[in-house]
Amino acid sequence: MGSRKKAKPSRSRKKAKPSPDQAVALDYVRAWAHPAASAPPPEPSAADAAGDDFLPHQAARMASGGGGSVLFELHSHSNHSDGFLSPSELVERAHRNGVKVLALTDHDTMAGIPEAVLAAHRFGMRIIPGVEISALYSPKEISGTVEHVHILAYYGMCGPSRFDDLERMLSNIRDGRYLRARNMLAKLDRLKVPIKWEHVTKIAGEGVAPGRLHIARAMVEMGHIENIRQAFNKYIGDDGPAYATGSEPFAETVVQLINRTGGISALAHPWALKNPDAVIRALKGAGLNALEVYRSDGKVDGFSELAEKYDLLKIGGSDFHGRGGKDESDIGTVKLAITTLCSFLKMARPIWCSAMKDILLKFAEEPSTTNLGKMVMFGELINFNGFSSTGSGMDIVNLCLSSWLSNNGMEEVELEEVRLKLAHCVGKR
Repeated sequence: MGSRKKAKPSRSRKKAKPSPDQAVALDYVRAWAHPAASAPPPEPSAADAAGDDFLPHQAARMASGGGGSVLFELHSHSNHSDGFLSPSELVERAHRNGVKVLALTDHDTMAGIPEAVLAAHRFGMRIIPGVEISALYSPKEISGTVEHVHILAYYGMCGPSRFDDLERMLSNIRDGRYLRARNMLAKLDRLKVPIKWEHVTKIAGEGVAPGRLHIARAMVEMGHIENIRQAFNKYIGDDGPAYATGSEPFAETVVQLINRTGGISALAHPWALKNPDAVIRALKGAGLNALEVYRSDGKVDGFSELAEKYDLLKIGGSDFHGRGGKDESDIGTVKLAITTLCSFLKMARPIWCSAMKDILLKFAEEPSTTNLGKMVMFGELINFNGFSSTGSGMDIVNLCLSSWLSNNGMEEVELEEVRLKLAHCVGKR
């Protein structure tokens, strides 16, 4: 009998060990994302701490908390703007897809944040209060040339430090959306594409400023076009015959306001711009922090190089609206590298802590019920019935401090300074 060759044992591919920097980044991000966790984190896996800036990812395959991975979703919409899901439904879908930290970034409103925070609490998730602000870029050197841009703003769990200033701008933009929508319907009517105003507002929902997506949905329902993409391509895109402008502020002004109110600013979907280099250069001069680069399809289209050119943090998100169909990426399908998330948090947390300090000191100067409501608007202490601004104000302040500080880490010396000033000011009233 011939001798049989011994089968070589199969060699399983060894997982690459994360670098020390990646392991440290993972610990940092997980400590922020799960501050209540008492058990030490498990060893990071190679997939969790991969060195690539972007990893294509099927979020639905992620087990909840599996492998120590931390999935952030930094761009999503609810039915408080042009999304299809309520904030609670959006949070639940994100949770099913393995998302641990969700930024709700509705167009020109933060009205959905409180509901999202309450829903996220049930799933042990964190919400980053956000907003996507509509703006215009008009280069000084080229008269009459306008770019329509969207600026993402990310705030800490206490929200903007000067909420009234931000809300004034957002309210003006929302008011302009009503006028813009009416003008677009008038143009569509002249193009023999009649749409009733009541139809659009019904789709938008009560109290929601109508946007182009609401008009596109009405066009589909009326049978004028086959799908939403066709509505934009043929009629209501930026260069379409039925397009109209609203009351959008200049993009540089938006970035500066985000900076003043304690937020992180990022330019959304720059691939939609005609002259992205000029826009990014101008907004960097105004204080822009980050640039959306990573997409769920894995493409970066040269925007990674632009981010590096202007020293901007590279981020990304799904821009999920809940439309369904093949044209939309699901929520949580952009998996940012752990080092990217760490850089985002290290940039954001000092800014968010400064905003928190401003909010607390503002309350100390004027401990009114109105200011108390603003102070807890975006946190988990949304229901504070029974507290008075004078009698129990410090109870609320202490609750806010214990909640915010466990997640944001203000320096102990700075904390004591704020606490003493609050106790002194509130106690005198």
